[in-house]
Amino acid sequence: MEIKDIFRQRKKRWNRIITVRRNINEEVECPKCHGLQNLGALKNNYYVCSSCGHYFPLKAHRRISMICDKGSFKELYGKLKAGNPLDFPDYEDKIEACCEKSGINEAVVTGTCKIEGKRTAIAVLDSSFLMGSMGTVVGEKIAKITEYAGKKKLPLIIFSASGGARMQEGLFSLMQMAKTSAAIEQFKSNGGLYISCMTHPTTGGVSASFASLGDIIIAEPGALLGFAGPRVIKQTIGEELPEGFQRSEFLLEHGMLDMIVERSNLRNMLSTLLTMNVGRK
Repeated sequence: MEIKDIFRQRKKRWNRIITVRRNINEEVECPKCHGLQNLGALKNNYYVCSSCGHYFPLKAHRRISMICDKGSFKELYGKLKAGNPLDFPDYEDKIEACCEKSGINEAVVTGTCKIEGKRTAIAVLDSSFLMGSMGTVVGEKIAKITEYAGKKKLPLIIFSASGGARMQEGLFSLMQMAKTSAAIEQFKSNGGLYISCMTHPTTGGVSASFASLGDIIIAEPGALLGFAGPRVIKQTIGEELPEGFQRSEFLLEHGMLDMIVERSNLRNMLSTLLTMNVGRK
């Protein structure tokens, strides 16, 4: 190796070290309390504000790294990518921009993993990709991972974070509600265990389909969950809504959820639930 190549490698290594240090020292503002959070400390706290408890949104692969055993996640159907069935203006450009920014091809990542040694199928919606909206590819990937879990006799865990159906795909998007619901129902009727984990926000067609069909339904604290948002409902019925309406705590109190689990405890809870349901028929 020539001397110039050695110096080039050392320079790259030094730049990586500087980047890591810069990221550790970087501060981000909490959108709820507006306090500054050290990025390194925020990461160690599962991206939960240490001042007010606000839950920062997680990208799909970041959540996967928190939940799955290290190195156990194997992606399936990652090459599927949205078309433009209605020739919606600039839709392809938006998809391409989201792909480049997020590093994923669609608003859901699907695959298999192990959680404390227990193998499971998993799907994670990413709200940074067109607000986690459900189009044809999202619906297809949810249906395919559900069918895969059924064939391989695996439990299924889906993390939801979505603004609902994707308007750029119109009726094709709405059809995914029936498609995913049918796949989940078939999976459950054959004895499969489905754990639905709702995160902020889970709304629209996603909340009205597969997200609400879990054998066990878990939510993160303070998450907004429901079909239409509270402002739309308030304007429609012309009445004041109860405090905390459509938040996790309100829904748990009214029997719509099985439990609320803090992000720091979610991996252990999922492991416990998978252990309890081994051999389920």
